[in-house]
Amino acid sequence: MAAWGSTAIASKPGPVVKGAWVPSPLLVGLATVPLLLACVTLIDPSMLWVMLIADGAIAALAWSDARTVRGCPVRIERTCAEVFSLGRRHPVRLQLHSHSATPLRVWVNDDVFEHAESDGLPGCVDLPPRGSTTFEYGVVPQVRGEHILGDHHIRYRSPLGLWRRQLELSARTPVRVYPDVQFIRTYERLSGQDRGSSIVKTTRQHGGQTEFEQLRDYTTGDAFRSIDWKATARRRKLVSRKYQVERDQTLLLVLDTGRLLTAQVGGLSLFDHGLNASLMLSHVATRGGDRVGLFAFDGEIRRFVPPVTGSRAMQQIVLSTFDLHPRLVASDFEPHLAWLGQRNRKRSLMILFTAVDDPLAAQELVRMTRQLLLRHLPLVVMFRDVDVEALVTEPGIDGYTRGAAAEMMSWRDQIIAQLRGAGVRVIDVRPGELTPRLLGAYAEIKARHLL
Repeated sequence: MAAWGSTAIASKPGPVVKGAWVPSPLLVGLATVPLLLACVTLIDPSMLWVMLIADGAIAALAWSDARTVRGCPVRIERTCAEVFSLGRRHPVRLQLHSHSATPLRVWVNDDVFEHAESDGLPGCVDLPPRGSTTFEYGVVPQVRGEHILGDHHIRYRSPLGLWRRQLELSARTPVRVYPDVQFIRTYERLSGQDRGSSIVKTTRQHGGQTEFEQLRDYTTGDAFRSIDWKATARRRKLVSRKYQVERDQTLLLVLDTGRLLTAQVGGLSLFDHGLNASLMLSHVATRGGDRVGLFAFDGEIRRFVPPVTGSRAMQQIVLSTFDLHPRLVASDFEPHLAWLGQRNRKRSLMILFTAVDDPLAAQELVRMTRQLLLRHLPLVVMFRDVDVEALVTEPGIDGYTRGAAAEMMSWRDQIIAQLRGAGVRVIDVRPGELTPRLLGAYAEIKARHLL
């Protein structure tokens, strides 16, 4: 898909921004010789000329060694994907070209953008005379958005080893960090290979046997009642009837971008966990013929993507959310959910990703989802607070803290019970377990014709 393609882009080698000469340990050691001779001249003044000659010889040798490495003997070209996925390792390849007539050992480093981890930096490569070599390192972005891979930094020895030349080479490679879509490729690969993955099994549920689609060969796991005995007799092998779920339904992903969704679990914010699961569900839903849209809010409306079908839905969602981040503001459910319900008049499955810790906000959430039930099918994804759960279960926690944590969990369970009692479907889930649970809930809703 073009929105997250892995097209390689290369940085153009730029000029030297700045350079520095750093004395090597060898030059520092040689410089101690005149120093020792200076100490000797305090006892024997006749050693003064020996000291001066040693000073001049070392200075001339250092100057001559430095002149042999004027300019920049190395050119670097950087190649990497144009789009990175959040939390995934992406290779960055540096092509180093030598202009020197002698072999070079080069230490290389790169300016990696903020909120990213790198491995393999700094690195060391050996360049043959006027030759080329490739160096590769990895980048794991931690924050979505537009970023820049910056300048190159190299260091190499002079021919006599008296100096270490440090250069900063201008470079600028823009990259975009999108939500993690690698999981979608994994799903596609497993689907194509008909592997027994639990996620593939979850999303391959057929319809409620009301809409015939086609005949196909019987496979292990097919229901006995789905066998078409007439076709089986004709072909002399087991044949199953395949049914399809209803198509052309509307799915709205409602993402809370308020302060509670900034909490980090497993290196990702709760918002990013919800966004990644949303993208996976969007892919499955659009492949099934449904329309998918997105709505993000906190104290104000942050994004709105009207529901559309096909690959265009995925492209719009990815492009509209790659630079969307949760903020330290309170989320206002009532006006924004009411606006969304009025804007989208057609009955829809509205999946709200949120977390609550405020009684007023919780009651507002319950009230608004009850109102949505009059026209739509709301599904609330409530993120569990793994840190609070740990205070209840881990040993060594004092009784007061454990009791306060247990009271918070009990209050949260009451809110979920109120939602379910009102007829609202709820997924109570740890962030790392969200995607398969969400896909399972969607498949169940489709199979039972609840929408």
